[in-house]
Amino acid sequence: MLLTALDAGVSPETLRKIESGRIATPAFPTIAAIADVLGLSLDAVWSEINRADGSAELPRPARTPRERLAS
Repeated sequence: MLLTALDAGVSPETLRKIESGRIATPAFPTIAAIADVLGLSLDAVWSEINRADGSAELPRPARTPRERLAS
């Protein structure tokens, strides 16, 4: 999580708050930066947010931040 936050330009605490729901409506640029770091399109994020059954499960990123560092 630390590498993801730093790569996205947000603090690890901010990312923790987003993940835990303590920041219910994060700013769009923050979500866009996190999605980019994770290799997710904004379309994929949006479609998961708006799933009809109410369950959201984003696809796994192609590479983890640690794998990106190793390359």
